[in-house]
Amino acid sequence: MRAASDKARLAGLCAEMRRAADPAKARLLAGFFKTGKGQYGEGDVFLGIMVPLTRKIALRFADLPFADIDRLLHSKFHEERLAAFLILVERYRRGDAKTKRDVYAFYLEHADYANNWDLVDLSAPKIAGAWLLEHPSLRTLAMYARSKNLWRRRIAIVATFAFIGAGDFGPSFAVADMLLHDGHDLIHKATGWMLREVGKRDKAALVRWLRPRYRRMPRTMLRYAIERFPEAERKRYLVGKV
Repeated sequence: MRAASDKARLAGLCAEMRRAADPAKARLLAGFFKTGKGQYGEGDVFLGIMVPLTRKIALRFADLPFADIDRLLHSKFHEERLAAFLILVERYRRGDAKTKRDVYAFYLEHADYANNWDLVDLSAPKIAGAWLLEHPSLRTLAMYARSKNLWRRRIAIVATFAFIGAGDFGPSFAVADMLLHDGHDLIHKATGWMLREVGKRDKAALVRWLRPRYRRMPRTMLRYAIERFPEAERKRYLVGKV
């Protein structure tokens, strides 16, 4: 009886997603998330649902069992995969110690389904980052930072947002060092974003990290990192005269 009930719940979530679908928005999202041939989101399919509504629907089904979350993660529709990750985030947020451990393990096992930047950014800090903040270890972050998979590398750096929020900048700097010569623009942006977040809290710490490295950093990474610096100071970094 429980299995039938769970199946009905999953079907109910998918039905709500289909009712919320907007073909015009789907076309816009497909372009925004670079789904064309050879682009980073190649082949992804959108229903055309904005994040707030996806989250609203997902939270009504936050009690779905892992087996059904797994099924959602296998969906061809981007928003259904996002709903699955948002359910995991909520499950982690309100869970006890065992639930948090189970969600973290499930997340790592299914990390490859976080195959676009929004899926990573809305889940990695609140699951992987939150777990590692409570159970300090850089091993997983280092392994992901060295992965050939773009999205795992992004998980590695964006997960450190949890540490930044707690005032611990070491993991962000360590992962940024591993990604300093990464070839992908999405990693440059994510790493620069995390560095900027450090600078918002402790500019001196960011400057100490930047000084010996800024000339070797990808331009986009540097621009993101120093975005909040005064204009004159930004220009000195960009021309290499700090």
